[in-house]
Amino acid sequence: MAKILMSINPIHVEKILSGIKKYEYRKIKCKQTIDTIVIYSTYPVMRVVGEVSVNAVLEDPPKALWDKTKDGAGIDYSFFKSYYNGYNKAIAYSLGDVVKYEHSKKLIEYGLKAAPQSFVYIS
Repeated sequence: MAKILMSINPIHVEKILSGIKKYEYRKIKCKQTIDTIVIYSTYPVMRVVGEVSVNAVLEDPPKALWDKTKDGAGIDYSFFKSYYNGYNKAIAYSLGDVVKYEHSKKLIEYGLKAAPQSFVYIS
């Protein structure tokens, strides 16, 4: 099992931390099996704000994935459809227990000088 630090838009971060968003959608699946996503909230927050356990990784054509995850998507179908436009495969990380850090952290505390484009494995 591995842990990744993932860059996520602050709008989606708030929905994850509040429990509204139960899936994190991506175009690329991690090669390793991950059990935790450490959440980096992108501009303007630019801090590591918490972490969430990963229950499962789902992989399907976009429409099929939407049908399975729409109740916990935290986004609307038009956003989802636009995100996967031109893709025949969609990935969703099924999110579990959420921990919001009492004090947010800087990337340097994880040995990173810059935010990852999508994600980076961490120890």
